[in-house]
Amino acid sequence: MTARKPTLFDLRAGAIEALQLSPRSADLDALREALDQHLGASPEFFRDEALVIDLRRLPEGQRLDVDALADWLTERGLRPLGLLAEAGAAPSTRLPLLHGQERRAAEAAPQPGAAAPAADTEQHGSAPPAASGASTVLVDRPLRSGQRVYSAGDVIVLDAVSHGAEIIAGGNIHVYAALRGRALAGAHGDASARIFCSCLEPELVAIAGVYRTAEQPLPPQVAGKSAQVLLDGETLRFEPLRTR
Repeated sequence: MTARKPTLFDLRAGAIEALQLSPRSADLDALREALDQHLGASPEFFRDEALVIDLRRLPEGQRLDVDALADWLTERGLRPLGLLAEAGAAPSTRLPLLHGQERRAAEAAPQPGAAAPAADTEQHGSAPPAASGASTVLVDRPLRSGQRVYSAGDVIVLDAVSHGAEIIAGGNIHVYAALRGRALAGAHGDASARIFCSCLEPELVAIAGVYRTAEQPLPPQVAGKSAQVLLDGETLRFEPLRTR
């Protein structure tokens, strides 16, 4: 009986945690000034973070100097990985062109009359499932500085989230204690995601890429209290939670 040759590697579709910068203007000077205000307020929050430049919200006809922007971001401690752009609209740049989840989903969809592919029941965790079918991650211990929890679905934490800890969820985030670290909900672009907590004192909160740091004071009706965070257009809204 011959021994089975060991597998030396897995090659699968994967997902990388990265910030996504979506410029709405090709005015590089104005863009750098606006970014400086955000990044300069909390430089350590974003240092060494991977980043993708998404040009799909750039007004039609405008051309951004992507390489100059990438160099500027690198000088400020970020790591530009690649570029997202509409088909045929990608500028000449040294950054690789990436494909967003929308395109992957379209390419994976069976064509009319085509047989559906067989289901792959093996799970290796390299590619998170769609948020609608993703499982919830439950954490029943405190999250301390330097610890990070990720889920493609919801995250529920039953204890405190300390300064320097981070939660990233494709869906909602529930913290049944003090939230003092970073909470990023709707990480794959779900604008309906929300953050709920018993005591709102965060370093940073974000929903679908729209974020707010501790340098911007919270409204007094939610600071240090039970609250929820939701996205209202392009702005984060903070509301008290009725706990009785």
